[in-house]
Amino acid sequence: MNLINKEVTHKHFGKGSVVKHNDSFIEIHFASESKKFVFPDAFGKYLKLHDKSAANSLEKVIQEKEMERKKEEQEIEEEKELQRKEQKLRLEQEKLMKNHKLHPKSQMVFWCDEAERNNSFSEWKVFTGIIKSGNNKGKPNKPTRLHQNSACLLTGRDSSIPEKDRRILGIYMVNEDFIGSLCEDGYIPAHPEYRIQLTEQESDRMLFWKYYVNENFPNKMTWNTGKYRYFDNLWMAQILYDIVTLKSDPKEREQAQRFLEHFCKMNQIRERELPKPNGALMRI
Repeated sequence: MNLINKEVTHKHFGKGSVVKHNDSFIEIHFASESKKFVFPDAFGKYLKLHDKSAANSLEKVIQEKEMERKKEEQEIEEEKELQRKEQKLRLEQEKLMKNHKLHPKSQMVFWCDEAERNNSFSEWKVFTGIIKSGNNKGKPNKPTRLHQNSACLLTGRDSSIPEKDRRILGIYMVNEDFIGSLCEDGYIPAHPEYRIQLTEQESDRMLFWKYYVNENFPNKMTWNTGKYRYFDNLWMAQILYDIVTLKSDPKEREQAQRFLEHFCKMNQIRERELPKPNGALMRI
């Protein structure tokens, strides 16, 4: 829009003509001096444009500017609301962290089918599944025991293999800000550093039932139903310890050792005092 030489009237300075303008400012020469104003804000408040055609075009510009301003204000308010919600969540998390009591069985083991194995290791997260009955039917299961100290163990068993030969496929710590009781979507994300995927050869040497035992039926090795179950913190430490000894590559062994040390620290376990595994497979 070209407003050069267009006549205007100012409330205080009287009549004048436009000598210069851009998207932000407009300069008007009055009888005795020139003045700069914010464009297009000054129109409608202090300035009136005489040319009707130019005034109509300017009105459209002002309306567009007003719409942009309202949009920016809305975006700023939405951002503030998002920050308020994030702050509230952080405070809730900090409160839960502060009041968290270490549960002796705050680890979780999953039975992953073939499709889930690929997704679990490509996306480094697992899904707890859907509640099948009750008031919360259809909602994701909440892993309420999981906290900063928790790890997820991924296991698998082909249909042709007996349950006693269930293999350990991998393991990861939950993300450092994860709190199971606040998990709404049922997905448990992995910590960016503490995560291990075993090779097939390594998995063949890491049998789940060497470590796990059902205290009610200590000599039985049956999974029965469900995608996951909680288990003892010590058993997870034993698994990590054996993964360290299993690794032949120095870098992988060092990574597994860091994982073990972090896990023991988070669960108040002394690595040197770990008992030998005594799962159901060891009691046959």
